[in-house]
Amino acid sequence: MKMRTTGALAAAGLVWGLMLSPAQAQTQAQTKCVSAKTDWSVCVWDTPKECWGVSVPKESVNTRGGKPAQVRRGDTMLFVTFRPGSGAKGEVSFTPGYAYAKGAQVTMEIGSDKFTLFTDGEWAWPANASDDAALLAAMKRGSQATLVGSSARGTDTRDSFSLQGFTAAMQEAETRCK
Repeated sequence: MKMRTTGALAAAGLVWGLMLSPAQAQTQAQTKCVSAKTDWSVCVWDTPKECWGVSVPKESVNTRGGKPAQVRRGDTMLFVTFRPGSGAKGEVSFTPGYAYAKGAQVTMEIGSDKFTLFTDGEWAWPANASDDAALLAAMKRGSQATLVGSSARGTDTRDSFSLQGFTAAMQEAETRCK
């Protein structure tokens, strides 16, 4: 598995209104969130050209030892990125707002379909482009995506994302990055 790096990841703070340091101001100047499609936003990064859809969970449940747990998490976001310069045609990535346990895998459930995502630090991705394509097809058919993972501190998380507006957001992001 190769680690994916995207402008979407660097611009996450812009998308969700975080305070930017002077070093991040340049990223803000390059990034534009251009539309919202129900529960998904579409953003673009000019140089190099990159477009993505992004959403936040409608519900997050944190447990430890099977019991509800109060935890502090950073921003939790689900992305799909298009990069014409590198041939990326819909790469799925997820950040839960915490570091994953070493070697952890994340389960993504869409209806009766289940997918495995691999982790590195605070990020999770499908293993390859074929898995991305299968996930995107399921997301377009589904109404909700639920991601289940475990933090390095032993907290189990379940984040549920609405897929309302997903197909329209992906069509716009892909069109903007042709």
